[in-house]
Amino acid sequence: MRPIALPALLLAALLAACTGAGPTTARVASVPPAAEAVSSPQWAADMARFAAEDARDPPPAHPVVFTGSSSVRMWRTLAEDFPGRPVLNRGFGGSQLRDATWYADEVAIHYRPRQVVLYSGDNDIDAGRPPQQVLADFRAFVARVRRDLPDVPIAWLAIKPSLARIDQLPAQREANALVKAEAARMRDVAFIDVATPMLDADGKPRAELFLADGLHMNDEGYALWRGIVMPYLR
Repeated sequence: MRPIALPALLLAALLAACTGAGPTTARVASVPPAAEAVSSPQWAADMARFAAEDARDPPPAHPVVFTGSSSVRMWRTLAEDFPGRPVLNRGFGGSQLRDATWYADEVAIHYRPRQVVLYSGDNDIDAGRPPQQVLADFRAFVARVRRDLPDVPIAWLAIKPSLARIDQLPAQREANALVKAEAARMRDVAFIDVATPMLDADGKPRAELFLADGLHMNDEGYALWRGIVMPYLR
């Protein structure tokens, strides 16, 4: 029986190779599950909201797109803070860096922006993702944007310290240091240090910059950011 079975097995393997069954299986296995691609399915509703806003009130041509988590979403005075700049707020609160990458087309690329400004990583650290993962996700975001927009400048707003997450400050600092070093090696990628000026002389978050929740910034916090970010805008 064996002399007959062995050629049959070899023939089956050859046919599988010719039809591409082997490589196809490998490709499918290399694609991460959707649950790993985004931190939550709820962001689909935000993308639908952005599309509805665009239909109702068309965005400016080639805007400076601000995207990322709630520190961008809650920047209500963005247009007022940067007069004469065609800014567009596409922040979605609670999101992580991988979400900005997954939805890069919806929040940035299809606007054909003159610049992309990203704030993220805060929620990543809070969710237990280590600084090295934040760095890897930062690289993935830059690569995703540059795939379609190779010449568009990108700016990263450093992960901010906060009263509510003061225990995460060491991890935030490590992530910021990793991203800063990586950005310095990249073409036209800026690291904007909004974090250090938010600390007092003792290295603790300045309470006067935050809302009652100790996490999100008040008007004074955004006024501080405005002065820091302004020189970087294109």
